[in-house]
Amino acid sequence: MSLVPDHRMHRSGPCRPPGRRGRLRRVTFVAVAAMVVACVLGIGAPGIGTAQARLHTPLPVTYDFLAGISAELAHPGGSLPGTNDYSCRPSAAHPRPVILVHGSGGGQQTNWATLAPVLVNAGYCVFAPTYGALSTLWPVSALGGLGPKPDSAWQIKEFIDHVRAVTGSDQVDIVGHSLGTEIPTYWLKYLGGRGHVAHYVSLAPYWRQGPDDDDVRGETIAAFRARLGIAAPAHPACPECTPAPADLNFNQAVRLPTPYLPGVRYTNIVTRDDEIVTPYSSGILPGPPGTDVTTIVVQDGCPIDHADHLSIVANRRSAALVLNALDPTHLRPVPCVPVSPVTGG
Repeated sequence: MSLVPDHRMHRSGPCRPPGRRGRLRRVTFVAVAAMVVACVLGIGAPGIGTAQARLHTPLPVTYDFLAGISAELAHPGGSLPGTNDYSCRPSAAHPRPVILVHGSGGGQQTNWATLAPVLVNAGYCVFAPTYGALSTLWPVSALGGLGPKPDSAWQIKEFIDHVRAVTGSDQVDIVGHSLGTEIPTYWLKYLGGRGHVAHYVSLAPYWRQGPDDDDVRGETIAAFRARLGIAAPAHPACPECTPAPADLNFNQAVRLPTPYLPGVRYTNIVTRDDEIVTPYSSGILPGPPGTDVTTIVVQDGCPIDHADHLSIVANRRSAALVLNALDPTHLRPVPCVPVSPVTGG
């Protein structure tokens, strides 16, 4: 499935390590069930969203992770206001488009109801794909990050290549959540992304973990597809690509010898209350010499922040940390506010 839009088209979760399979299955199941029930009850009808014009008045910001599900139900298959606007041109103040990369089971709307308007209001051109969906039919099309990881990495490559071409920007900034911290790294290392990222912000990463259920599920789908004689997605010639080492699986190819590349400013934002990435310190990995890596634990200096794996992307404190990571020359105050699990604050 290609994520590259035509001239007028736009496209808009969490990962799970070993030992936390049940919780994430429940998260994904709840999202699926909510959207299926909404279809049955007639709350919104499946369709293709139209491109949003970039708004010049501030967008409302809801600090609630679940607001993304409401947005998807209201505009099935659409994009959040202000995002995926291909008429947007980066400014001198914010010269790179920001690419939001969701987690497992997430999507271009469901994952970013808070951070998307925060970034648009700050003056960024913001783009968000849904990658790794198992069908183009809604509501399954809104549930991304479920397919084979190499396919997802190619979808991210194609999406970012298109954003770069349309906006005229050689570089982008990445803000990823959970699985969305891993997939763009594969693009960076092997699919021609080197040199094309300035800032890489990871929310709830898991750099120290081995293969997880996402790897297993993707490999199972690929094997099932092969048994049925269904061809894998075709990829165009890629002279800029570097094949991953044949003796490494996807997980190892991302992490060995390091997930970090010189020339990229990395920021890892983790929470001690993460119930999916356990221990949370799996996201704390220093960079080797020649790399620029900063790690922030949201509870450091703010014990009332109880952000979990979901609400780490949906609260005022994380929003300020992301803005500062993207623009470290103009630091904003980072508030210490109560943050609840799941919803945020």
